[in-house]
Amino acid sequence: MPSGVARVLGAGFLLLRLGPSLVLLILIILSSILSPYFLTTRNLQNLGVQSASTAVLAIGQLLVVVTRGIDLSVGSVVSLSTVVGALAFVHGYSAAVVIAAMLITGAAVGFLNGIILTTTRIPHPFIVTLGSMNVVLGIALVLSGGVAIVGMPSVISAIGTQYLVGIPAAVLVTLGWGAIAAVLTNLVKWGRWIYAVGGNPEAARRAGMPVNRILVSTYVLCGLSASVAAVIISGRTNTGDPVAGSLLELDAIAAVIIGGASFFGGRGTVLGAISGAFVIGVIRNTLDLMNVSPYMHLIAIGIVVVAAVLLDVFRVRLESKVRSLQAEGSS
Repeated sequence: MPSGVARVLGAGFLLLRLGPSLVLLILIILSSILSPYFLTTRNLQNLGVQSASTAVLAIGQLLVVVTRGIDLSVGSVVSLSTVVGALAFVHGYSAAVVIAAMLITGAAVGFLNGIILTTTRIPHPFIVTLGSMNVVLGIALVLSGGVAIVGMPSVISAIGTQYLVGIPAAVLVTLGWGAIAAVLTNLVKWGRWIYAVGGNPEAARRAGMPVNRILVSTYVLCGLSASVAAVIISGRTNTGDPVAGSLLELDAIAAVIIGGASFFGGRGTVLGAISGAFVIGVIRNTLDLMNVSPYMHLIAIGIVVVAAVLLDVFRVRLESKVRSLQAEGSS
């Protein structure tokens, strides 16, 4: 392959990898021009709090998408986790028990999703998690009687409403969870395994990787992420709400795709997922500041998601073209 072509293609791949972060930076610049209130401290704090739960959900969803999966149940897991936490609190349990109950709820749902997926002949996780989405939501509604349960421990309320050196506690929790996920995906053998499974599941099996256990672990962590998001959301509202997670699964999936992950599997980063979540947050925040109808939010985010998918298709074709050129050059 000519060196000039190689350099151009290398620069193109670098831009594609940096795409989500660049898009976020461009949106921030445009938003600051469109609204003088965007870069105010108060608005940035609100933006951080509003985007934190989506970012945490996106981190968990990323792990599943990397393995060519999807988890539609995370919104319902958020709802059930907030209800379980509120019920534990009103029955007199300590903050530690309340948080543990919420986290265990999410991990348990994720474990069941993973076990059902790997031990049955159900062809795709879409079907498994679509079913669990409805079951989990139904349990949340039954346990709560269909109404929000008021009351959460002060430490959870602090996570949702307080600031540390001007930074929302919810953002700090998000960054901490993101750091853990980044270590797992980049510095631990398990991280290499999930990308290998997503890239070629059959080849991963032949290489001796415990594919089923890897898949179950990603769904457990995805459910756990939903419970962490539930802690943030219930801290903001001081309630256990059976519909607190309504449609949040769509935001999480959109954030992951905007962040550069691929439904083809084997691709995606934690930073990209967080960037995708904040892209959604910035779009909504800016449209709110401009007094644009909330209905337009859906249109704008939908356009961004479709553009991200088209970019992913273009990237796959470009990579295929590069491999063909390399093969021709070496022959």
